[in-house]
Amino acid sequence: MRETLNSIVFGWYPYICVTVFLFGSLFRFDREQYTWRTGSSQLLRRRQLTWGSNLFHIGILMIAGGHFVGLLTPIWIFDMLGVSHSFKQMLAIVVGGIAGLMCLFGISLLTHRRLFDPRIRANSSFGDTAILLLLFAQLLLGLSTIFVSLGHLDGHEMVKFMSWAQGIVTLQPNAASYVLDVHPIFKAHLVLGMTLFLVFPFTRLVHMWSAPVWYLGRRGYQIVRRRGGSEASSPPVQPAE
Repeated sequence: MRETLNSIVFGWYPYICVTVFLFGSLFRFDREQYTWRTGSSQLLRRRQLTWGSNLFHIGILMIAGGHFVGLLTPIWIFDMLGVSHSFKQMLAIVVGGIAGLMCLFGISLLTHRRLFDPRIRANSSFGDTAILLLLFAQLLLGLSTIFVSLGHLDGHEMVKFMSWAQGIVTLQPNAASYVLDVHPIFKAHLVLGMTLFLVFPFTRLVHMWSAPVWYLGRRGYQIVRRRGGSEASSPPVQPAE
């Protein structure tokens, strides 16, 4: 029974989450474009929003990048580069811990702002609050895994998660077996992480697909026509939040 449940949660559930994540995002973009936005409330408590948003986004980008590289880079590449499992474990603890604390502090400001400002709370949907709380819980779980990881500094526990993630990506039928015996807090972290992908298309998180990365490579200035027909150059207009 234990192995069957583990196989369902860590063998089948990831594919359900990824399928909903991709096709749900596509369906929402195609059918509900007017809801494809962040629903910004930046005019209220702007300083708290600025600090919270910047810390959260910087931290979450570091965490996402670290998870992507750490979990999906084939183990033989680390071995070829001479990066030991213990060094990789310590790097994940230190960098992940710093990024996690930044992210946690940022989302604490954002959550406090949304829950305790009557005007913002009145204009917040259930989904707005729920996704903040889910992210908050996921960050707490992620930071809690650090204390467990300190007891496995040889890095072999991390290899299990790498093998599981790469097994899921490469459609290995026995991928779930790699995490059968890991600590429950890691399992909770994985399950909630996958669940975030599942609910992604139904929340404001979809705005991540529209991040204006292209804007960083924009060339020259925007041409603005005066009323008399002449043209003047002005700096590029920053997109509104």
